[in-house]
Amino acid sequence: MRLQGKVAVVTGAASGIGKEIAERYAQEGAKVAIADLDLNKAEMTAKAIGKNAMAVQMNVTDEAQVEAGIAKVVSAFGGVDILVSNAGIQYISPIEDLPFAEWKKLLAIHLDGAFLTTRACLKSMYKRGKGGSIIYMGSVHSKEASLLKAPYVTAKHGLLGLCKVVAKEGAKHNVRANVICPGFVRTPLVDKQIPEQAKTLGISEDDVVKKIMLKDTVDGEFTTVADVAEVALFFASFDSNALTGQSLVVSHGWFME
Repeated sequence: MRLQGKVAVVTGAASGIGKEIAERYAQEGAKVAIADLDLNKAEMTAKAIGKNAMAVQMNVTDEAQVEAGIAKVVSAFGGVDILVSNAGIQYISPIEDLPFAEWKKLLAIHLDGAFLTTRACLKSMYKRGKGGSIIYMGSVHSKEASLLKAPYVTAKHGLLGLCKVVAKEGAKHNVRANVICPGFVRTPLVDKQIPEQAKTLGISEDDVVKKIMLKDTVDGEFTTVADVAEVALFFASFDSNALTGQSLVVSHGWFME
């Protein structure tokens, strides 16, 4: 029970990677707040996990809603020890056709959301004086670029910078910050991209998977949500400033440092 007595907030936790992380944390003894834009799905996820989970409706780009949501978690569970900033979207388009509104929306969810949830959780962590762990869901696109993903690549690169600042500022409070950088994970977010990329690039969906998404892996395999959850557990349970300000790529070799 590596997280016994800890409280975790996971954004975008009603499905996909976030849900897997929340479930894994609960298995290791943590109390988990399922923070998601979709309250119904969040409640279903929390109910499935059990008494040590709660649902919080949260639009991570809404300052008031983030502050209220974290306050609700602190009131219910006594504080926050772990934040996993996971909420995110994708938008596929060549730059010349990319609507400015979609650019702003994606950056707001990934970057504004990371900032707002970090700020709210840090206040609680600093006040309690028990340290903590901030974990950002980056991507191999925090390190590399792909066609048609300008706002996503920009946002994921930006999380590296935010992480490093949080690591430096949080050190005196024993708060660590790190970034998980998964490769392609077969979630609804990725499934949606496959036909979009096929149409834009004029290739088959099978070619999108084999020749773009998995071409540079060592084994032709997708990263799994379980793979990512194990790294999230590692970062959350590592209890010293020796591991902070870092990023760990989990991609079957799609990107190698």
